Amino acid sequence: MKSRAWTLRLALLLPLLTAVHAAGPDSFTVATYNLENYLVVATDTRPVKSASARARVREGIRALGADVLAVEEIGPTNALLELRGALRDEGLDYPYWEHVAGFDTNVFVGVLSRFPIVARHPHTNENFLLEGRRFQVSRGFAEVEIRVAPRYSFTLIAAHLKSRRPLPQADEADLREQEAIRLRAIIDQRLAAQPGINLVVLGDFNDTPDSPPIKAVIGRGRTRLVDTRPTERNGDTDPNPNPRFPPRNVTWTHYYGKEDSYQRIDYVLASPGLAREWDPTGTWVLTLPNWGTASDHRPIRARFFAEDR
Repeated sequence: MKSRAWTLRLALLLPLLTAVHAAGPDSFTVATYNLENYLVVATDTRPVKSASARARVREGIRALGADVLAVEEIGPTNALLELRGALRDEGLDYPYWEHVAGFDTNVFVGVLSRFPIVARHPHTNENFLLEGRRFQVSRGFAEVEIRVAPRYSFTLIAAHLKSRRPLPQADEADLREQEAIRLRAIIDQRLAAQPGINLVVLGDFNDTPDSPPIKAVIGRGRTRLVDTRPTERNGDTDPNPNPRFPPRNVTWTHYYGKEDSYQRIDYVLASPGLAREWDPTGTWVLTLPNWGTASDHRPIRARFFAEDR
């Protein structure tokens, strides 16, 4: 009799469970992580990343638990697939992926996703003029459309702007600003075509929030992107005594050994349309012991509700 009653309850519940599954999740998370030369085959200028460092990278990615992860300084396709396979073996499966090349032949930009990638628009040959000379954007911009649920999708653009390493051809800060301007041009095209688009722009932008490159990417006015500003989950909740500035939370994402400095140079930015779905409570900088074994960057993630608001 009990068995028959349980069978009846299960029969009544199954349509509800199926409907919930078909509707998709209530929220989703995106993250970005510069993996610091994640190579599994050496090049002329860069060695293979050690097994212990790769294991610590995977530990960080598992701790993030992001639904969609953008990675910078990943090696060729074999490196992204090695990382994806190792994560799957450890219980974190990303069935969908994208790898985007650019002018730099050593490190690239990649995307790993739990959700289907339904459109791809890689930007592999962006270029610009600077003082009469043409330059190419160092790393390609990955642009993918991801379907979270039957009635909800978003577009993700991942970038890794010019590093602070000096070049003889031009000033590195000027090059980075021009790359940022090219990135913003792509953002403007998307917003002009679809003002309410759910768009997230993220990655390693190699500069601080008050710098010209970051101001260029964020933009101004009605199309200004929202900086989610992930912070450490260390208990800090007090506002800044000076109301002109954001709270004094710990936000740094990168250790620059040359200067022995810690700065915020990695970002998750949201379009005005997506910002309405942003959940600050699920947005943070990952803190782990010995984080520096994995990379000179710390990963960040942001959470969004999977419903247009």
